[in-house]
Amino acid sequence: MLKPVPLAASFAAATIVLYIIFYILQIVAPPFFKLALNSQFMGADFAALVPKPNLANFLGVIIAVGTVSWLFGYLLAKVYNKFSR
Repeated sequence: MLKPVPLAASFAAATIVLYIIFYILQIVAPPFFKLALNSQFMGADFAALVPKPNLANFLGVIIAVGTVSWLFGYLLAKVYNKFSR
């Protein structure tokens, strides 16, 4: 049995940390950020779609990503527990 709240919190924490790493990478080393982001999508130029870094976007994305990933982790644990019985 998976505990829904701890799993949801770990999903949210992991995605927020990954987003912060990519945000810092975008500010400190833009060419490496472009390489790392585009390599996830098999070379498609997704880095060109990323807006310029600013505090409002950063906070908005942190809240949205944290909320969605927490909900996904919670629902995943609930569904897993329901079908594992």
